[in-house]
Amino acid sequence: MSALSSLLPELVTPIPGPRSRALAKRLAEVESRNVTCATPVPIFWQRASGSNVWDVDGNRYLDLTAGFGVANVGHAHPSITAAVADQAKRLMHAMGDVYPAAVKVELLEALVSHFPGGGPARAVLGSSGADAVEIALETAQLATGAAGVVAFEGGYHGLSIGTRDVTWRAMFRDPFAARLSGCSAFARFGDLADVERAAQACPRSVGAVLVEPIQGRGGERIPPDGFLRQLRALCDRHGWLLIVDEVYTGFGRTGHFFACDHDGVVPDLLCVAKGLTSGMPLSACIGRADVMNAWPPSSGEALRTQTFLGHPPGCAAGLASIETIEREKLVERAASLGAVALAQLKDLAAGVPGIVDVRGRGLLLAVELDTPQRAETACRRALESGVIALQSGDDGRVLSICPPLSIEPELLEMAIRTLVGAV
Repeated sequence: MSALSSLLPELVTPIPGPRSRALAKRLAEVESRNVTCATPVPIFWQRASGSNVWDVDGNRYLDLTAGFGVANVGHAHPSITAAVADQAKRLMHAMGDVYPAAVKVELLEALVSHFPGGGPARAVLGSSGADAVEIALETAQLATGAAGVVAFEGGYHGLSIGTRDVTWRAMFRDPFAARLSGCSAFARFGDLADVERAAQACPRSVGAVLVEPIQGRGGERIPPDGFLRQLRALCDRHGWLLIVDEVYTGFGRTGHFFACDHDGVVPDLLCVAKGLTSGMPLSACIGRADVMNAWPPSSGEALRTQTFLGHPPGCAAGLASIETIEREKLVERAASLGAVALAQLKDLAAGVPGIVDVRGRGLLLAVELDTPQRAETACRRALESGVIALQSGDDGRVLSICPPLSIEPELLEMAIRTLVGAV
């Protein structure tokens, strides 16, 4: 049973309220124009707990986003906040690749112990999902000597220079095309034969295939049954490494600890972030020990490091989050509650004009609409009723449902009803 409980929405001002509107004006004066979308005016968060978010105007919402899939155990879970506070009081910062903190070792041991298949593994820590994917791409090149990568249409892996090259949408790649490596080719998601075609078309010899077991930002797209197993076999046949990006799907989100566990697939490299800490910026690339050993021993100047490597409060949060997921049986909860929620969604969506598909696995669910405009309107109407939801998919016509794994069943049902009713 979760240590958190949540409440129904309660709205005390029009949405967005006057304080949010004032903050939007202030933000527009100091932030780059390409960061926070100001049209429509966003709400500004003040605090959060469990599945609730309060904005600066005192309005209380139900959060169907888990803060971009971060708050798997719930917002501000007392076990996480206590671990962060305790660690911060004792040691806020260490020299992660020279004189590390002890908690870094403990977190790496926990991550390696959860690597699919249970074989020997090693890991490198980062700060973001893009970091984890960059580390995986670098590891694959060191291990195979080949820079080419097959990624997938609809895939999203980050917005650093290295990850833009394997992220599908042209809007993310084209403005920086002159800086990108151009070492990637894209296959249709879920189409094994097209992976072979993309590999042949790749500008460089292929060393790895990069895949999300379920595409998140691409629209909660689930591949055909058996696709991941077949992709594993294809990689083995060609000597390619299989990189599985579980930044969005990891740590119980889909009803298994990792989504690749649904198919019993052991990746060569596994990228994790978001739900790893349930609130702190930390990520990791975990890989088979023999693959990770392609990195040479450090001689005092690490090839892959950063100032905040193994940030102690982040590592403490990661340990506490993993322990909480296991103690509160949130993986099992995501599986059972997700199955109920998917059935409810299908019943509610039946016959609703504009809904073309309902799908999901665990507590990663989606309602696909016929137009992005309809999805945008539904998200706005839901927000005005106290439910926070986001659009996903390449053209934004999918309503993403990704709540904290600890959300109460009756609140999830209410939020789903509100969202479908907003279509």
